[in-house]
Amino acid sequence: MARWRNWTGDQMCRPAEYAEPSDVDGVVDVVRRAESTGRVVRVAGSGHSFSDVVATDGVLVHLGRLRGIRSLERTGRGAVVTVGAGTRLHELNRELDGLGLAMPNLGDIDRQTVAGAVATATHGTGARHGNLATRVVALEMVTADGTVTTIDRGDPETLAAARVPLGALGVVTAVALDVVPAFRLWARDRPMPLAEVLSGIDELADRHDHFEFHLFPHTATALTRTNDVTGVPARPQGRASRWVDETLLRNRGLGAVCRLGRTAPTAIPLLNRLAATALRPAERVDVAHRVFCSRRTVRFTETEWAMPRSAAADAVRAIHLAGGRYDVTLPIEVRFGAADTDAFLSPSWDRDTVFVAAHVYRGMPWEPYFRAVQDIARSFDGRPHWGKRHLMRADALAPLYPAWERFAAVRERLDPQRRFTNPHVTRVLG
Repeated sequence: MARWRNWTGDQMCRPAEYAEPSDVDGVVDVVRRAESTGRVVRVAGSGHSFSDVVATDGVLVHLGRLRGIRSLERTGRGAVVTVGAGTRLHELNRELDGLGLAMPNLGDIDRQTVAGAVATATHGTGARHGNLATRVVALEMVTADGTVTTIDRGDPETLAAARVPLGALGVVTAVALDVVPAFRLWARDRPMPLAEVLSGIDELADRHDHFEFHLFPHTATALTRTNDVTGVPARPQGRASRWVDETLLRNRGLGAVCRLGRTAPTAIPLLNRLAATALRPAERVDVAHRVFCSRRTVRFTETEWAMPRSAAADAVRAIHLAGGRYDVTLPIEVRFGAADTDAFLSPSWDRDTVFVAAHVYRGMPWEPYFRAVQDIARSFDGRPHWGKRHLMRADALAPLYPAWERFAAVRERLDPQRRFTNPHVTRVLG
């Protein structure tokens, strides 16, 4: 393999060796060979991380052949399903649906691998829901000496480190997830004045099972999205309506706005206001994963910050205002999550969280805007999303995570020679 690129196309590397093992024994062989040659090992999922967390000049492992459901154990509240690490979320959703099961919460993109999404604490929205790592009950991992080990609740310290490991503890080959019976969501999209959303932000987040909103810089309108569990019959979008909404507006229309903005940055305020006028009410009832997840063809880079939920309104106001000072054609996204203590490096560790994400269209300058967003987020005690761009280093990150040293101790035990590292991991973990 000459060169690997991420989904956006702005992170790349030329690994000395590219491996695509077909089973766990093949992963063991790759890790032991790397140990004998002194090369580091990184694992590529689907390339949906926006940082250089994967990039390596050592051994790059792709787990696309380790996919599908390995085992299923029914429980009183759903099931524990064990899946190959390289399983894409959309594949898992389809298989679970056929079994009458579902993930209780998902992000809006389903192209990531299960292991990659878990490793970076990928999340959806919902004030009572944790990130995807909180659903992990066990992992199978190949450690630095080539040992295959199962990490489960019998070793809670290691499991808490391995749920969000950034690929720094070993190669995860399977993940056991706690899933729930399949359910439907009543989805409602509604444009609202931003001031009204911010004044009622806590009530909106608490009243709905899943609440989020999007807003463009240079505009005063937010598109709110509420998803609530329902027992009413499915009323999915019709084919024509879905094409208008998903293909014409969210992808082709937004892509055209972004390309025009890249060509003529002075037109961005007008373009964003025009885009905001296209926001329209919509409603449907459908299987959960079809509501949670959307198709995305507009390529961008992203930064996202997890802040205390109590700071939500003030943080959004400040970041929205900052967006107006830069060439930004893509909306700010605001989501919510519950506090957890399931993973030492969880950005939601021990506090209810508001997630604020900022996006820049591919090929446009991102660092000045993202640096401004980072400064605002840090003023509200923000923690970065591990799969998104940020400019922080380990010495500044460590004080933000009360269990930082506990993660470091597990890492020292599992990978004392730093086999699973790269410049990004060194920068953020030390």
